[in-house]
Amino acid sequence: MTKAIKTQFMRFGLLLALCVAGNAWAEDCFRGTLDDQYCDRNRDLVADLPLDPSEWVNPDTIIFSYTPVEDPAIYAKVWDGFIQHMSEVTGKKVVFFPVQSYAAQYEAMRSGRLHIAGVNTGGNPVAVSCAGLVPFAMMASKDGSFGYEMEIIVPKGSDIKSPSDIKGRTLALTSPTSNSGNKAPSALLKSEFGLVKDSDFKTTFSGKHDNSVLGIANKDYEVAAVANSVLNRMIDRGVVDTSQFDSIYKSATFPTTGYGHAHNLHPEVAAKIKQAFFTFEWEGSDLQKEFKKEGMFIAIDHKSDWDVIRKIDTANGVTYDCK
Repeated sequence: MTKAIKTQFMRFGLLLALCVAGNAWAEDCFRGTLDDQYCDRNRDLVADLPLDPSEWVNPDTIIFSYTPVEDPAIYAKVWDGFIQHMSEVTGKKVVFFPVQSYAAQYEAMRSGRLHIAGVNTGGNPVAVSCAGLVPFAMMASKDGSFGYEMEIIVPKGSDIKSPSDIKGRTLALTSPTSNSGNKAPSALLKSEFGLVKDSDFKTTFSGKHDNSVLGIANKDYEVAAVANSVLNRMIDRGVVDTSQFDSIYKSATFPTTGYGHAHNLHPEVAAKIKQAFFTFEWEGSDLQKEFKKEGMFIAIDHKSDWDVIRKIDTANGVTYDCK
């Protein structure tokens, strides 16, 4: 065999090895519903930490956000003690970042401007798929129980007495990605009462659960679907009163807001952040005053704990379009 032929064989072998390696990488980088920039090699349905350590993020200042609410200033105070605790545990400056919309929250994490987020129930699969959120915690009562229900509420004295009466009316929803504010009522009204959204009844979006609750209390909306966790906190704060509305439907219990970190956060930083969540002292804190039913953070598994939410999405024909 001549030297030229040997060289050609060597080049062919190198190309073949590269092709095999490339195919193995493509097969190894399972994505499922995840955006193209993420991989899920262990098939837990969330983005993996990048293999290249140079892609890990170790910020001097950790940015944390909570799901959009009517008055972000109130929640900045509510989270202040927790933020201080996290700063002590991580040894880093931690800043609370108030977001005005769900889309803004996802985009902030996707673009690297947000490191930790409390994402609403229905938005978790979207944030996981499109923003690389890695959920790890959820609030729970001291006995470990957790969750909330979707309730359909109407102004006091309304002639809408049951979900069947929604036919021909306008239902106030919160946002397209919200579980209790859109996905769950759409699926349940169809499966239990034969009412198809935007066919048997009209819809309008309020933007937030707070807005929907206030809209019912002020009779701006004739019927609304809300998370009763938000509703109950507004009642506790005296923002609304039970004399202003009636509840005509309550769903089964859903998981509540899921807290997660960016997929590319340095593992040592991510570990300290988790430590901060699970060592926070609730007793006497502003968090306890606001979230009265809760008393600790518990670990969650996105694949199993959010299975019911993904099934509701499937029933509604929802896909996680990240474009």
